[in-house]
Amino acid sequence: MKQTEIDNPQLQMEEDESIDSWLKDVDKNNKNCIRVDYLKNGEKAMKGSLIYKQNFEVEEDFKIFHFYLTSARLITINLDFHILKQFNLETFHKRIELTENAVDGFLLFLGDLMNEMLVEIDQFEEALKQLIWSIRIRNGTGILERVFKCRHELFIWKNLFIPINELKMAIDEMNFQDSKKGEILTCTCKRIERAMVLLDGYEREIDSIINLEEVISSHRGNEIMKTLTVITTIFTPIMALGALWGMNFKHMPELEWKFGYILSIILIITSTLLLYAYLKVKGWTGDLLKGKKKGSFFK
Repeated sequence: MKQTEIDNPQLQMEEDESIDSWLKDVDKNNKNCIRVDYLKNGEKAMKGSLIYKQNFEVEEDFKIFHFYLTSARLITINLDFHILKQFNLETFHKRIELTENAVDGFLLFLGDLMNEMLVEIDQFEEALKQLIWSIRIRNGTGILERVFKCRHELFIWKNLFIPINELKMAIDEMNFQDSKKGEILTCTCKRIERAMVLLDGYEREIDSIINLEEVISSHRGNEIMKTLTVITTIFTPIMALGALWGMNFKHMPELEWKFGYILSIILIITSTLLLYAYLKVKGWTGDLLKGKKKGSFFK
């Protein structure tokens, strides 16, 4: 880089002007963005901001860093390595010193950042696995709450990875010749692709869980309505006869019968049993009277 400054003072002056312009506005930005610019001599420059940490509970709690990148220079602002648990700063510094240009150095950082995120995604995968088996063991409204909490967390992960994928595409768009076929570029791209494939797979799993919950809820709702309908139908004779004999008309000969009370009980029981038997023969009661098995979705 020092040799470049000596041999190309005009290039250095134009780049410094671009950096000064970037520095004036960098603190105003608190969201993901990528801009690709060209200096007057055709030199490519990419500048932007990237959110690399996000609290899943609080929207305003996130970490963002700003960067300026050319083939020979990489500048970052607000990049806190101490919150990146998988980063070994000593090893990282040695590796980045071995890179041939600034683009490779930036790609090396992105690759290690992806490794950091993939470790955290493994924890998300474990939580999702526990959720899947919880549905089998004890399904309820609490499970549905956990499903949608996982879905929201997945949205946040995708919101973090999409700008990184866009950043990779922007670097590819700028077509830096020195890094076009490098091992660092290949490794970083593979990690980004792996992360996107994982997130797509988790999204399909959560969608399947939601679809399963909808089927179960629909089935149980139908069972409840069916049960209430059958119970109402079975007790119709009791309600009808009770309403009939509960009237207060003056002339009701049944009230004077010696065995009227016993006959009314026999009539109610007989009509109820006959009605139940009819429903049973028709198959309309289904398995409503059978107990639900533990760990079963429908039985």
